[in-house]
Amino acid sequence: MSSTIDAATADRPVAPRAVLAARNGVAVVFALNGLAVGTWFSRVPAVREALGLSAGRLGLLLLAMSAGAVLAMPVAGLLTQRLGPARTVAASVLFVAFGTVVAGLSAGLLGSAIGVALGLFAFGYGSGTCDVAMNVEGAAVEKRLGRTILPRFHAAWSLGTVAGAGIGAGAARLDVPVGVHLPALAAVVLVGTLLGVRAFLPAPAEADGPADPAARRRALLATWREPRTLLIGLLVLVMAFTEGSANDWLAVAFVDGYGVSEAVGATVFGVFVVGMTLGRTAGTIAIDRWGRVPVLFGTIGLAAAGAALAVLAGSGALAIVGVALWGIGASLGFPVGMSAAADEEDRAPARVSVVAVIGYTAFLGGPPLLGFLGDHLGILPALGVVPLLLLPTLALVPVLRPPAR
Repeated sequence: MSSTIDAATADRPVAPRAVLAARNGVAVVFALNGLAVGTWFSRVPAVREALGLSAGRLGLLLLAMSAGAVLAMPVAGLLTQRLGPARTVAASVLFVAFGTVVAGLSAGLLGSAIGVALGLFAFGYGSGTCDVAMNVEGAAVEKRLGRTILPRFHAAWSLGTVAGAGIGAGAARLDVPVGVHLPALAAVVLVGTLLGVRAFLPAPAEADGPADPAARRRALLATWREPRTLLIGLLVLVMAFTEGSANDWLAVAFVDGYGVSEAVGATVFGVFVVGMTLGRTAGTIAIDRWGRVPVLFGTIGLAAAGAALAVLAGSGALAIVGVALWGIGASLGFPVGMSAAADEEDRAPARVSVVAVIGYTAFLGGPPLLGFLGDHLGILPALGVVPLLLLPTLALVPVLRPPAR
């Protein structure tokens, strides 16, 4: 990634202490968002058991969360431009907390699949809005620091999912009801996020006053006609599917395919997110040294090999090695795509929003697709779709080069 600071950035200098505080605040928000997501996915086997769902019906249930996120994202960029990232994140976390509580109580106490679906929709709507706003803020901090850091924010997200998966595995082993576990988690995420956004960079002046909504809508529509933005979105879509399929199905696939317990299945998911965290932490150094394109060629190839090994290994131990490689390889595609979309800061909210909408389509279509295949082939063999999609995606990697200034 180019370390050149835009002239627009230089026109709006921010004290270094404020930039460092914003960096820490963004990391906290990413981590807590990951904590919420990781906790939910680690308890999916328990929710399936409580509701008595088949793989296909579980896939449809998980679709509710993705639907909420996809519906939120077309307006998330406009909302972020209007309110600023801090206020947008603060508003969105209310939806995340509310949805988590509703999903937990509906599964653990009411046994209502409809209630869980409503909770997941609210969760997804809040998380999708938050995703755009926190990536826009992270890209702004990255430009002011003058070095690659957005993947490390996503590493903080992965650390949050590691913590969520670990807590979920412990809760499953101790038979803690999801109706208790998820509401308690929601309170932690709500309070922590509201504290984290207080350190965000000051919103641009135009976010505080009236603006022409029609002009913003026209700018967003124009962004949908930019070839580079659309190709970045397509790459992010495949990488989101690569990551999301593991989030949704790894624990269940190992329970069904390798005959492990629910607690071990949650632990396997933890192995994946540990790999994601390591890749995102070390990946920033690699990108600054060799550039986005060579690094992404290597990591996408590694993800394809790891996913294939996880599915075809035949033994649980070797499959877990594949899961770790899958996590490392999948780690950089999504954050680097977001960073590439935000290369020009004045267009960042609109472009990040477009890329996020395209990318999150994978979360919308992925769960029912894999659930359908799982009903016919089994969940573990269905995950073989992942490496088949990754290999042709290598042709899209060159679009990540920063545009000429």
